Amino acid sequence: MNTAVKRFMQVGIFEGISFLLLLGVAMPLKYAAGLPIAVMIVGSLHGLFFVLYLITLGYAALTNKWPFTRVMGALVASVLPFGPFVFDAYLKKNVA
Repeated sequence: MNTAVKRFMQVGIFEGISFLLLLGVAMPLKYAAGLPIAVMIVGSLHGLFFVLYLITLGYAALTNKWPFTRVMGALVASVLPFGPFVFDAYLKKNVA
């Protein structure tokens, strides 16, 4: 597996973790405990990781000439809870 794909997978893990933290920790803190700052902080970090995910996806896809379906799968995975982890497993199995 080349460097572009490894970097994409690493960013995907961070993006997935930040998404789960946003949904599972920050949102409940905002609505149950009245702490909107949690969403501001975790949401900003998640936004950064999401943008990095898209950039590294584009680079990995162009470098490795990924088919359109694989790129679309990565995009769909990025908006689903646990999606990046499932896509990471897919890449380990099919791209290695």
